[in-house]
Amino acid sequence: MSGHKTALKVGMTYDLRDDYLKEGYSPEETAEFDSPDTISAIEKVIREQGYEACRIGNIRALTRRLAAGDRWDIVFNIAEGVSGFGREAQIPALLEAFNIPYTFSDPLGQALTLHKGMTKHVVRDLGIPTPDFAVIRNKEEIAAINLPFPLFAKPVAEGTGKGITATSKIENRQELQEVCLHLLQNFRQPVLVETYLSGREFTVGILGTGGSARALGVLEVILRPEAEKNAYSYENKEHYEKLVQYVLVDDIEARQAMEISLAVWRGLDLKDAGRIDLRSDSQGRPHFMEVNSLAGLHPVRSDLPILCNLLGMSYSQLISQIIDSALKRCS
Repeated sequence: MSGHKTALKVGMTYDLRDDYLKEGYSPEETAEFDSPDTISAIEKVIREQGYEACRIGNIRALTRRLAAGDRWDIVFNIAEGVSGFGREAQIPALLEAFNIPYTFSDPLGQALTLHKGMTKHVVRDLGIPTPDFAVIRNKEEIAAINLPFPLFAKPVAEGTGKGITATSKIENRQELQEVCLHLLQNFRQPVLVETYLSGREFTVGILGTGGSARALGVLEVILRPEAEKNAYSYENKEHYEKLVQYVLVDDIEARQAMEISLAVWRGLDLKDAGRIDLRSDSQGRPHFMEVNSLAGLHPVRSDLPILCNLLGMSYSQLISQIIDSALKRCS
């Protein structure tokens, strides 16, 4: 096996935040993109495994390399893409067209899970608890919302807390109108409105695929008194060191969150690794909120590595197990 490992060429696809800032995108627009630290950290692990690491970059760079005849044994893909509901599915689809294996979920999984509304339809159909919801596509649909207050609103296809602030918790019709109009205009995409759950907030790390998938553990996300209220918002995520406390939990509620997360992961047929966010209702029952099938992998700042670190799993172990999961799947 070691001889096979040395020969393996591992391509790396990613969206570098600095590249897009130089093109004129705002810090919030580029919040999901990666820092050079993340790329270097992943590359270091690939080399430690005895593989050859080949930096590729974003989808435009990948397209040029493929057209020039470059090929890799497998691609470690963390590219988020720039626009559209299919943005996270673009590189997996392109790699499939050239029959090149890659890490993480396939185009179907990536496109589905980016759209929080579509994901919740499927999850609800699987019989998994998730808050009641509606998807608003235009301002005319706001008046038709018939869910009890308080509600919570966010863009339907963003990550890293983008579009989420203290005002995302909505108490009445006027706030509903104002918040939804603001989100529709600013993010140019539908708005997900769902029942606000007042209980604890969890994030669960998942490693593996199908029957071999396992829940690694549960982080409880606790907002400090000085944090922005009501939500694990963009602001709170950006300044998590002073605004957020992460606690490893293993009580009955946390174990229910793990069970729900595994059911979601397998039900949506997601691959290799990711993160599932949940909130509990006032009775302490966890509900699925959203899934991150392309979870952030910054070694220090991202939730999945933070969870693994608290569990005693090194960053190197996490990355190498993701690669092993993909290789096993694709062999």
